[in-house]
Amino acid sequence: MQHSQLILKVLTPEATVFEGDVEAVYVPGGAGRFEILPGHAPIVSSLSAGVLKWVSGGTESSLQVRSGALMLNNNLLTVCAEPSE
Repeated sequence: MQHSQLILKVLTPEATVFEGDVEAVYVPGGAGRFEILPGHAPIVSSLSAGVLKWVSGGTESSLQVRSGALMLNNNLLTVCAEPSE
């Protein structure tokens, strides 16, 4: 069954940066950039330095990250990121 939305939580040591429904997430993964769409298979990945981007309601937002990790299961994507300064 294809779902139309992902639920994204972007957490940093200081705050919750974003929590809500998104259409797509673009990740600077440890093995290279990749895209996560609704219905994506479960995944755990490290983050490399780069830009984490997400699209919510047709609007793109981003966070420059230094490192981190993510976990996706059942269209719930949790990203724990160390932001760049």
